[in-house]
Amino acid sequence: MYYFDELIIAEIRKKNEVALQELYKTHYPMIVHLICSNNGTEQEAKDIYQDAMIAFYERAQQPDFVLTCKIKTYIYAVSWRLWLKRLTHKKRYHGSFEVAESFLRVEEEMRSIEEMELDYDRMNEAMNGLGEPCQSIIRDFYVKGNSMEEISAKYNYTNADNAKNQKYKCLQRLKKLFFDGRQED
Repeated sequence: MYYFDELIIAEIRKKNEVALQELYKTHYPMIVHLICSNNGTEQEAKDIYQDAMIAFYERAQQPDFVLTCKIKTYIYAVSWRLWLKRLTHKKRYHGSFEVAESFLRVEEEMRSIEEMELDYDRMNEAMNGLGEPCQSIIRDFYVKGNSMEEISAKYNYTNADNAKNQKYKCLQRLKKLFFDGRQED
C-alpha cells in the first residue's frame, strides 16, 4: 500500500544509515512544530523525536512488523504519545478535558489525513487506469483550466458541447474506477 515507505523499511532493516538519516531529516520539522506548538521547546522536540525514531527503528527491525499507515503518521503518533507522557510526568498536563479533547482532535485529524492520502492514491490509480484521451481532457479542464472551446480544438471535436459531453463521459468512468477501487480496500 505504501510502496515508498516499504522500501524505506527494507533499507532500514539492512541497516542502511543513509535511509535512516534521510527519514530523520524529512520528519524532524513536523515534530518540532508539534512539540513547540504544545508547550515544548526545540530541545524537548529533539529528545522526543530521537526517542520516536529509536522506537520506529527497533519496531521496523522486527520481522512481524507490518506498516498499517505512512511512516510519517507512525512517527507523529509515537512522538505525540511520548510528548503527552512527558507533559504528564512534568505535571504540565493535568488531564483537563479541553487539552484531552485537543489531543483527540489531533488523532482524529491524523486519521482524516490518512484517509485523504488513501483517496489521493486511489484517484491517481483511477486516473492512470482511465486511458487517453480522457486523462488529458480531465487534466486540461480541471488542472490546467482550459476552456471547453480550447479542449474542443485540441481534440478535434466539432464544438464545445461535444467536448463537454466527452468530458462528462470521462468523469463518469473516472468515478467508477475510483469507487470500484475504494470497495476493494
